[in-house]
Amino acid sequence: MDDIVEAALRKWPNVPHCYDWLALDARGDWYMRDERVQAAGPFPQVKGSRIRHDKLLAFIERNYAADENGAWYFQNGPQRVYVELEACPWVWRLSALPGAAPQLLSHTGRPAQATAAWVDERGWLYLQTDLGLGLVHSLDMEAASDAIEAGLWPLHETTSVALPTRFGFQRRPQPPGQAAPAATVKDS
Repeated sequence: MDDIVEAALRKWPNVPHCYDWLALDARGDWYMRDERVQAAGPFPQVKGSRIRHDKLLAFIERNYAADENGAWYFQNGPQRVYVELEACPWVWRLSALPGAAPQLLSHTGRPAQATAAWVDERGWLYLQTDLGLGLVHSLDMEAASDAIEAGLWPLHETTSVALPTRFGFQRRPQPPGQAAPAATVKDS
């Protein structure tokens, strides 16, 4: 976490948390979802404004973490901005290496080591890693499938609805006492 963020937390420890305003899609892109966008429909059917500002993206990615309940957030100074996830907390980019497991890099630039692979009913491929569960970016499916075929990661079947419980994350964090909307599976 950035030093400036830690200082803001000490100065203003009781700032209310923010929900439904920030989202992460299945390709690792961040979206702002203002009240107008939220009223237009749920994420990811209505995404909002894609964040493109390099310094803002870097700030979000440095201050991205999970709470004790598996709800992912961006610590924006003293305010915790919870993130709605289209798929899961991480999106993996892979760099193929001849004769070795591909190198994994998260959408935030963090390296990871995969231990297993999971495929859901839509054919989406997830990697279980030392950082947690992440979706393989669609452009890196060939490298991932080569690693699976080479026996580098055991492959398991699952359903997209089962992933949050199995891997301990929330797709749509809600304020305490407020139930999250029922999970839906988007056909791809």
